[in-house]
Amino acid sequence: MSSITNRVYRDEKDFQIMIDLLNEIRPADRFKEFPTKVDIEEDLALEETCANIKLWFDENKPIGWVYVDDSKNMHWELKKEYIETIGADMVTWAEACIRNTLGMGQKSTLDASCREGNKERLAFIRKHGFHQTDFVTVGMKRSLSEPIPVPELPQGFSIRSVAGTGEAEAIASTHRAAFGTEYMTAENRLIIMNTSEYDPSLDLVAIAPDGTIAAYCTCSVNSDREGYTDPVATHPHFQRLGLAKALLLQGLQLLKDRGMEFASLGTSSSNIAMQKAAKSAGFQLEYRVFWFEKEVSK
Repeated sequence: MSSITNRVYRDEKDFQIMIDLLNEIRPADRFKEFPTKVDIEEDLALEETCANIKLWFDENKPIGWVYVDDSKNMHWELKKEYIETIGADMVTWAEACIRNTLGMGQKSTLDASCREGNKERLAFIRKHGFHQTDFVTVGMKRSLSEPIPVPELPQGFSIRSVAGTGEAEAIASTHRAAFGTEYMTAENRLIIMNTSEYDPSLDLVAIAPDGTIAAYCTCSVNSDREGYTDPVATHPHFQRLGLAKALLLQGLQLLKDRGMEFASLGTSSSNIAMQKAAKSAGFQLEYRVFWFEKEVSK
């Protein structure tokens, strides 16, 4: 009789099981890959996502987990020795999560991503029927030991930390306008602002002369002395004014003041404006992430 069992997510104790397993499985060179602890914490703030989580055990010891987030992305960790026996079941579960959202005759996709150099994970994705898309994201990094220029702002603009949760909708609307997407709602913004690693003093906004939020940059720190300066978004009405660069430079100085040695950010490979702003602030390309999709129908 097999000693391997699985079950759906129950409560916050299972969240800790997932994080402990992530810490155990991921090698040092993959430890900071998406999703990190705080990314998972944000995802699991939605009840719909919690319903899409399944955990696997061998003799009651955790060996793997998988879930599908609200953007149809599959995330998983699985001990290497179980990949051949459990891997297909994980993908099947993820497909079922997507299928449950479809009406009869409808189609959608299950998505997955992987850094360019992770050959084992790329092989797993391709083996289970995912096809690579044209979408690529990039990670950029900067040493904080290098000089950080003083931010330069257009006349009448200023930078400050977010005043509080009351600005969640204003920031979310800036995000929606900047990226042309409806994903970032006030609810999703509040989830970010309520995570364990969120620091309101590192959540920066650029204020236009009329008092509106023109752009924002959410920074964060971790115990490995590496900070983050993303996401960054500028409202279309205020683009090409150097606000993204100014926010990045302000964020870099704050991260350095908190003892960080490096700063990282991520963006789409097609977002040339963001990459230019990052390079002008001293960032350089560190890695690329490939994206895949698998058709699911009902």
